[in-house]
Amino acid sequence: MNSVSPASTQYGSPEGRRHRNLSSRHDPPQMGYQGAGQDGVTDEVDKIKTKLLTAWNSVKYGWTVKVKTRFNRSSLLYVLGKHYCFQYEDDIERFQRDFVSRMWLTYRRDFPALEGTQLTTDCGWGCMIRSAQMLLAQALLMHLLSRDWFWPEALDTLIVEMEPIRSSSPPALKSLSSMSSPASLSSRMHSRSASCPSKPHAQDPHQEHIHRDILRWLSDHPDAPFGLHQMVKLGGSLGKKAGDWYSPSIVAHIMRKALETSPQVPELSVYVSQDCTVYRADVEQLLDTVKAGAVRAVIILIPIRFGGEAFNPVYKQCIKDFLQMPSCLGIIGGKPKHSLYFIGYQDNHLLYLDPHYCQAYVDTRTDDFPLDTFHCNSPRKMSIVKMDPSCTIAFYARNRADFGALCDHLTKVLSSPSAEEKYPVFSISESHAQEFHVPEVPPRSSYPHAHRTRWTMAKRPSSDEFEFI
Repeated sequence: MNSVSPASTQYGSPEGRRHRNLSSRHDPPQMGYQGAGQDGVTDEVDKIKTKLLTAWNSVKYGWTVKVKTRFNRSSLLYVLGKHYCFQYEDDIERFQRDFVSRMWLTYRRDFPALEGTQLTTDCGWGCMIRSAQMLLAQALLMHLLSRDWFWPEALDTLIVEMEPIRSSSPPALKSLSSMSSPASLSSRMHSRSASCPSKPHAQDPHQEHIHRDILRWLSDHPDAPFGLHQMVKLGGSLGKKAGDWYSPSIVAHIMRKALETSPQVPELSVYVSQDCTVYRADVEQLLDTVKAGAVRAVIILIPIRFGGEAFNPVYKQCIKDFLQMPSCLGIIGGKPKHSLYFIGYQDNHLLYLDPHYCQAYVDTRTDDFPLDTFHCNSPRKMSIVKMDPSCTIAFYARNRADFGALCDHLTKVLSSPSAEEKYPVFSISESHAQEFHVPEVPPRSSYPHAHRTRWTMAKRPSSDEFEFI
């Protein structure tokens, strides 16, 4: 699944799509990627070129944001094991709080250059890594806090219909009083605001510290253990480098390596399934390992395919069942050549966080760095059948009891008599796996730089945004 520039596959006019499908001689100047500066160009000129490349991605193919996705009030919406029904105003607020609290990792620009390159942005190629970072952030939140944790400032934002805007960054989080609400909610929200003025919501200092620490660990700085710089570095052992194509299975192994080599969370490990099989004995061995004086919890990553060249609709219910499970961390996947992080569903639509925004670098080494660009107030959804079949699904188990309950639940889902699929998408084995090595993946010569393939997928979706009705 290839990463692409912001909205280059989703947005733009038909004329723009035809233009982007022309031959490479019409491509933008190849700036800011590996090899820049090899012809004697000065560092200062390279920096200017990188900024121009960012401007190209942000303006030429920038986001046109219109939050207009329809929530079906007659059916439930599930977000990583929690369910909401929009027949009830309390559920609308709970969903708002829950969604905005999810950590959101996107393209960034002007961060310290990646090692061995002059790249100061991942715009155009880093979306699969960003999706993996969002999943890892959710795992860290569950492990260090709980699934019930929420960011207090999420209560001061409202998910609403917005007018189209053109910007290199997402819509800023706004207070209730500064945002218009849909007609069906406006009277209730206005009356509530009048009777209950908005007040700041204090956060427990310990939880606030953990919240910021997780964002520091995921930041775009060479010292961040789970940041872009470290993820790209670890990808080198798998034959990957900055600007290359990363698959859902490759980033699963990169996450495993990142946790293994990091001292920040020694009591948390990662298990990556082999050949679409979860070997219980191997996972239990990880859970029984004592490190830093504590029994280890585990993130279970399962790279799978929901079909051949295209998504097989018989797996729709299977995906829904996974996302209903409290232990589910979500799915790294997306549309073809367009990575997304799936966190829920309603009816036959998947709810996701999209990394395809290019935002400015935030220095998280300060004590009070801004948090708003790491949280999203614009939920989006897409039809399940548009999903790329290649993905990685993730679960979390804190101990043996949690893992046993997870296996029992997964067994019921995978062997359900009502399931449409004849063969389960993966299996659970009681034994250990045989010795297994991740194969070295040579760099794909056809994808030396993401911007050379960016023009091949210029599709426009039907309606992927949200609206309360």
